[in-house]
Amino acid sequence: MALTDEAIERIKEMIVSGELRPGDRLPKEADLAGRLGLSRNSLREAVKALSLIRVLDVRQGDGTYVTSLQPEVLLDTVGFVLDFHRDDSVLHLLAVRRILEPAATAMAARLMSDAEIESLAALVEIAGADCDLNELIAADLEFHRRIAIGSGNPVLASLIESLSAPTLRARVWRGLTQEEAAAHTVEQHQAIYRALVAREPELAQAWATVHIADVADWLRRTLGAS
Repeated sequence: MALTDEAIERIKEMIVSGELRPGDRLPKEADLAGRLGLSRNSLREAVKALSLIRVLDVRQGDGTYVTSLQPEVLLDTVGFVLDFHRDDSVLHLLAVRRILEPAATAMAARLMSDAEIESLAALVEIAGADCDLNELIAADLEFHRRIAIGSGNPVLASLIESLSAPTLRARVWRGLTQEEAAAHTVEQHQAIYRALVAREPELAQAWATVHIADVADWLRRTLGAS
């Protein structure tokens, strides 16, 4: 088990046992890391992951608190992140995305208006700045949503949208655990955007394929290491 996963599992155990209850503040980082036998870095990454999915609430200058969600909801949310490491169903979803999204991107290169393509520039720039993971994922979701709509086929756009949420957790976890993931995402978005601007459907399709395959390849390696 990866160190970050172990740290999450240990925090989950504290919630299950009742040692930590909704509304409770976590002990100081150094104290908690020592008590759990974890490095402070692993604990910090775990807290970041759990705050991203709203299990923990990090309040600057105050501390980190367990959210006020019901305990069973908290545990389901933690399991949602942990269990995907042991379930390859998301790989099948990514395989479908790999078929649909490149096709939609090629169609968008032909059909999107200049103004619609230009609107993507702001999303690429946001992601290219020193943004946090929340901002990057929000920009990523919106980038793909607009391109899917730009395909001109509302059924295709709806199918792609329905696949976005189930595969989001893989993209979130990759962003948290793979150091270069954010840079790869930004570079690939920029390449797709340039192909759309140039009205090159084949190139746009190729880059969209690379983009999705990058996530799938990372997940396949992660599952293989579990």
